[in-house]
Amino acid sequence: MTPVSVLIVDDQVLLRQGLRKLLEIEEGIEVVGDAADGVEALEFLASAPPPDVALVDARMPRMDGIELITRMRAEHPGVPAVVLTTFDDDELVFGGLRAGARGYLLKDVPPDELVLAIRQAARGETVLGGPAADRLVAALGGIGSPAPAAPSEAPPLSEREWEVARLVGTGATNREIARTLFITEGTAKNHVTSILRKLDLRDRTRLALWVSERGV
Repeated sequence: MTPVSVLIVDDQVLLRQGLRKLLEIEEGIEVVGDAADGVEALEFLASAPPPDVALVDARMPRMDGIELITRMRAEHPGVPAVVLTTFDDDELVFGGLRAGARGYLLKDVPPDELVLAIRQAARGETVLGGPAADRLVAALGGIGSPAPAAPSEAPPLSEREWEVARLVGTGATNREIARTLFITEGTAKNHVTSILRKLDLRDRTRLALWVSERGV
């Protein structure tokens, strides 16, 4: 089994060292580097083979995690970033996700859950720790959500796709969408795939956040 390579980005030396030791004893995980801030992380990414996952702290000097993830998405789009921080406020959770983070976890996450999250992120899956997931659910319910963004023009969605998008925003599964709209589950899945492609979104979580932000 090819190990999952990880870059650790955190301004706390002890935490970087602790994470390295924690992850290096895990079979199938290889720590290939660490950086004290976003500037060092970009220097590493420019001079070494890209890691499979970057664990990024949200708040760091010189260049914080949100700016780093934004830069990574533009300059190193093949490296998924997972925010690993002590902070769980709305600004950081939604800021990280908007910047392109593949996941958001708190530093008190159990080691086995962290390892699982790294492997999931490497496979292209979105991973959210309990508090981050709670905030996303609250936002989808209209509680504490960021102000809706006003798009310059309406996305090219059909009337049916708008209906499906709204249901995804409520957390409905493909089966529930099919039952609500009296279509097959396969058709519901096809609509979701089409919507993600048209909006250039990676997964249903991003679509639900997109719906919430626009107050659809």
